[in-house]
Amino acid sequence: MATQLKPTIECTPEEWQARLDLAACYRIFDHMGWSESIYNHISVKVPGEEDTFLINPFGLLYDEVTASNLVKIDVEGNKVGPSQYMVNKAGFTQHAYFHKHLGARAHAICHVHTTATMAVCSHEDGLIPTNFYACNFQDQIGYHDFEGVTVREEEGERLVENLGNHTILMLRNHGPVVMDKTIQGMFVKMWALQRACEIQVATVGMGKPKVVPQEVIDVHQRDLSVMQGQGGAGMFDFEAWKRRVSKIDDSWRS
Repeated sequence: MATQLKPTIECTPEEWQARLDLAACYRIFDHMGWSESIYNHISVKVPGEEDTFLINPFGLLYDEVTASNLVKIDVEGNKVGPSQYMVNKAGFTQHAYFHKHLGARAHAICHVHTTATMAVCSHEDGLIPTNFYACNFQDQIGYHDFEGVTVREEEGERLVENLGNHTILMLRNHGPVVMDKTIQGMFVKMWALQRACEIQVATVGMGKPKVVPQEVIDVHQRDLSVMQGQGGAGMFDFEAWKRRVSKIDDSWRS
């Protein structure tokens, strides 16, 4: 297995580290069962550059993504530097608009089609505070009505408007968009959202759920913010899962 730690392409050390983290993230998502054939996307802003980001090569499975084959593009969809790969237009259109207009809170973005998150996106009430993880996100999620596949640039303005000041946008009848200042923070947020949705699907299937009162949610979110400070917004979680996928296959480093 490859254990390449030095850049295999011409780029800054900061960009190479971003490539390593993003490639690892694709492998983690695949290991978690969050991939969708060759579709969906995770992107990250290139450190030290304006309006450029890294995204997966269209046509590759997540377990084929490596640090060196990630595609660097600008927010207009132009490839920056050589690459034999194209990018998914739906991924570029959606992610580029967020990267361009949202600043630091959208430095790392993912969009998934997991069964649980799509089910909740397709439920009239969306995410309901019926479990520990769902309470994390109460009043912290935006919703956007389904308009078809996201390949039209003019939809971007409505996506941003419906996101509001949040960092999670549930695309109705489609799937979530999760973003954060760091790839580690985005990952742990996505992990908690996936768990919240899995538990909601199971709970609703048993009958009437017990909804957590708002005053309890307020206390939960207050105390959670203190606990999250100990882990550096997902840093420990992300590094742990990097170790797990590396034991299976560390070719993502190449």
